[in-house]
Amino acid sequence: MMKAVQDRRALVAIDLGAESCRVSLLRWIGDKPEIQMLHRVSNGPVQVGDHLHWPLERILAGVEEGLRKAAAAAPEGIRSIAVDGWAVDYVRLGVDGAPVGRPFCYRDERNVAAKDAVEMLVPADEHFAQSGAQPLRINTVYQLKADERAGVDAAVPWLLLPEYLLHWLGGRPVAEYTNATHTGLVDLETRDWSKELFARLGLAIEAAPPIVTAGSCVGRVTGELSKLPAFADTCLIAPACHDTASAIAAITADLAHTAYIVSGTWSLVGTVVERPIGSAEALRAGFTNQGAAAGGYCFHTNVNGMWMLKQCMDSWCAEGRAIDLPTLIAQAAGVTAIPGLIDVDAAPLMLAGEMPSRINHELASRGFATIEDAPGNEPVFARVIFASLAKRYASVLEHLGELTGRRFQSITILGGGSRNSLLSRLTEESTELPVFAGEAEGSTLGNFAVQLAAGEAGGPPSPALVRAWAGRLSGR
Repeated sequence: MMKAVQDRRALVAIDLGAESCRVSLLRWIGDKPEIQMLHRVSNGPVQVGDHLHWPLERILAGVEEGLRKAAAAAPEGIRSIAVDGWAVDYVRLGVDGAPVGRPFCYRDERNVAAKDAVEMLVPADEHFAQSGAQPLRINTVYQLKADERAGVDAAVPWLLLPEYLLHWLGGRPVAEYTNATHTGLVDLETRDWSKELFARLGLAIEAAPPIVTAGSCVGRVTGELSKLPAFADTCLIAPACHDTASAIAAITADLAHTAYIVSGTWSLVGTVVERPIGSAEALRAGFTNQGAAAGGYCFHTNVNGMWMLKQCMDSWCAEGRAIDLPTLIAQAAGVTAIPGLIDVDAAPLMLAGEMPSRINHELASRGFATIEDAPGNEPVFARVIFASLAKRYASVLEHLGELTGRRFQSITILGGGSRNSLLSRLTEESTELPVFAGEAEGSTLGNFAVQLAAGEAGGPPSPALVRAWAGRLSGR
């Protein structure tokens, strides 16, 4: 039973997304918590010379604007702020705590050679057995090696992006556990940085921040924002800083029988397990072990996602063929025939630019006809993407059942994909399992659930308390 809420001040959740960053406010209306998204900042990687970077200054300016809106909307004051976001990318810090250079985007191609260099020092199977992290070239470990190869001093401190925002607001430098597990540098057994991996790879462990548990208060708001009455005594909380862990924290169903698909830029397909699975079979099947919000592990695999469609839409918009997503989904539902299915995880489909051409190349490589990239054919491209994703989900869930020994009874789709009725229907057909729509803004809801549970517990909360708050916030 949750205790009565004593502190009626508002809470703020900042959710950093690869396409947009959101600032949301939770206020108490009587005994009922109400959530409002106050501000959205468009986001996306920016090409600077030969590399992809994140527009950090734009993100920070947008977040500050959102926080000022929150302060104005909450005269009762703001009790806490928590930040979640995508994993693996980081900000290097100078002696004054300011960023050193622009943060790289995980899709930057410099990681390809860096991954090869890492695997010469620590073979992939050994790395996976120790860290539990699938050796994807986007992982922080390969980015740190790419820095070294570019002449960056390994001793320069770094913070993962959500934790950097907490630091920017006044918090001490930390790495929250769920986010740290995505680096490929955390030991599965000790749940701390692996001294062995840092040493074997020639990376500086002193540059890594200390790891904290989800729900930890890491400081108070300082600087100009602290001069606003609403932020006079606002705690900065590291929630489940990885947005997927936050989204999964919003699931109230029994995950022993439910698989999840977090559908956004990426699709993450998996379930929560009590003990990590670091077997060679799990490595071959593409699974990874990442920290869950309040205990256990998110055992899932990365599948390409709405990135493909967003890239197509950007390409069409640049040619004057703008089309909004709901309309495109509705039109795709009416497509009766497609040339074939593609491997959504093919390497070219992970890269930016010219996505319709990339999709046609994958179709041709499989012996299928290509799609003319002309006005009116946009729904055909979309249908190919959705049908191919659904087929890939079915394959992943089959492997997931074998590795966990579980027989799933349903699937919960979280994130933006939960609003895509066509994708849900195609997934039901491919998996022969009922698909339920979870929270579209699951990361934000899970962020708030951890904040509220931590406030009640007076520190890092239990899984049961997080689920209870998630249920109350979602009305379930």
